[in-house]
Amino acid sequence: MNSGYNEKEGFAALVLRLRTAGVSDKQLLMAVEKTPRSLFTPPTYLDAAYSRRTIPIDCGEYMEGADLCLRMLHLLMLQPGQRVLEIGTGSGFSAAVMSRIVERVVTVDRYKTLSKLATQRFSHLGISNIVVNAGDGQGLSLQDGTFDRILVTAAFQEMPRTFAERLVSGGKMITAIGEAEEPQMLVRLTKIGSRFEREDLFPVRFQPLIAGSAMVL
Repeated sequence: MNSGYNEKEGFAALVLRLRTAGVSDKQLLMAVEKTPRSLFTPPTYLDAAYSRRTIPIDCGEYMEGADLCLRMLHLLMLQPGQRVLEIGTGSGFSAAVMSRIVERVVTVDRYKTLSKLATQRFSHLGISNIVVNAGDGQGLSLQDGTFDRILVTAAFQEMPRTFAERLVSGGKMITAIGEAEEPQMLVRLTKIGSRFEREDLFPVRFQPLIAGSAMVL
């Protein structure tokens, strides 16, 4: 079985699972099809590239299972022309998929190694509308502006108002809220004027968001 066949088989199986879960966004699925997940997966775990499994990557971090990753992107309700902020670049897969749909993605990771590897993958795929920053995701300056969508693949203990304030009116943010060792809830926050509407989505388990850049890697 060659690698090309595996890629198509994995994608097809993922699409079937997502449709069962109510995710049938053609725009999103086309973006995934153009973004080989195997390119972002460590060689040891290629067989699990399109699975539900959480996969270890460099720097002791992980990439979410394919199903969870795509469910979160679906819930962001991405549209052409949007500016998206992602906190937690990881392998770079989510940013690459989003870049196929929106105008620009700004992605931040505290590990320089992950930022560098993701940049190389984006270049390999010919993606030029992603800005990669290595540093503290909580330290964005006002010069970074506001965003239509924000995706944070980490957990906050309480409502992350500092991040949510970076949304435009009508903007949406997906993140997890809850203690590190307690059940967490994936939520969607929508900015309406000066207030935020919260929708509880489903339980997840993410690492807490850590302030500052990594001292090593």
